[in-house]
Amino acid sequence: MTKNKLAIIGGSGLYDIEGMQNPKWKSISTPWGKPSDQILNLKYKGKEVCFLPRHARGHKISPSNINFRANIDSLKQLGVTDIVSVSAVGSLKEDLPPGKFVIVDQFIDRTFARKKTFFDEDIVAHVSMAHPTSNGLMNACEEAIKKEKIDYQRGGTYVVMEGPQFSTLAESNLYRSWKADVIGMTNMPEAKLAREAEIRYASVSMVTDYDCWHPDHENVDVQTVIKVLLGNAEKAKNMVKNIIENFENHIDPKDPTNNCLDVAIITAPEKRTKKTIKKLKTVAGRVLLKK
Repeated sequence: MTKNKLAIIGGSGLYDIEGMQNPKWKSISTPWGKPSDQILNLKYKGKEVCFLPRHARGHKISPSNINFRANIDSLKQLGVTDIVSVSAVGSLKEDLPPGKFVIVDQFIDRTFARKKTFFDEDIVAHVSMAHPTSNGLMNACEEAIKKEKIDYQRGGTYVVMEGPQFSTLAESNLYRSWKADVIGMTNMPEAKLAREAEIRYASVSMVTDYDCWHPDHENVDVQTVIKVLLGNAEKAKNMVKNIIENFENHIDPKDPTNNCLDVAIITAPEKRTKKTIKKLKTVAGRVLLKK
């Protein structure tokens, strides 16, 4: 029986949480290079959990330069089965003001400068992304948010832009015309790679601004974003503690992520090279190393 293990990917402030025990930063090497940072392993109320600073401690890595493949591979090496992403976003709707949390269930991927798959050499796989987030994990996030009485929305579409610049007014209005809810720079290809690695994924987005479409936010600046993030810090930390406690209660044994590679790999077995199988051992060994 698989042991369930949670990872939180987000800002470094989330990791300084009261009650965490035995914190140890681990360096993990992967076939895809180095992850964003060492991974913090610790225990909370007897449960093992991993924290990964997406931009490295001190926020040193631009969204386009995050090694998403190494991040997901390294978490899989540590036995992670579930990932909750916590990230800052801009709002594309009037009823999603700064300070509100959104449990994202859909994405529009507008990134273009990132490696988006583990299966780009010798072995080809096509996983379904129709429903990119885990319903059970979203339930866990919703329960955790409700417990803290945080203003939130369940369900929403996240436009993932390349960055690091913020949107032009024309772009912002285009995304609003698509009825998208929030905009950010980090959840793709993170969600796609998590699916390829058969790791359940959920995204909690914290609204920091209205993006430039709003007359009060024509010039989005980093100071404004940080101010809202700091205001949300304690809420986010408490939410994370609640998720650690409750996520196993919501795991769906029929979640499509669990065995998605069974029907995804199209390359004939005799054409799969040993070199690439070795490279994919952590991510897809369950399928590729079958006797």
